Amino acid sequence: MRITCPLCGPRDRREFYYYGSEDYLTLPADDDFDAIDAHLHLRDNPAGRLRDLWYHEMGCAAWLVVTRDTVTHEVFGAELVADAGSGILAKMKSKGGAA
Repeated sequence: MRITCPLCGPRDRREFYYYGSEDYLTLPADDDFDAIDAHLHLRDNPAGRLRDLWYHEMGCAAWLVVTRDTVTHEVFGAELVADAGSGILAKMKSKGGAA
């Protein structure tokens, strides 16, 4: 499987570290412990097209959101988490905590 890094170009998947579902970018409210527990430990495992987090460990050290098919291993695209415009980074920007 090859992933096209927006900064480095096409690379073998062995250069990347798979982190998990894109859902990790969105966190439940800090005071809802049941939702936090479910968010961390209760995951679906669907087959088909998904968006996942990958870290370019052996390259530019960028975090990517990769759209791929878990059945065929086809990669449809990759974007920088910073450019995704949602989740944790967007929350931090809206609070003035990230550039």
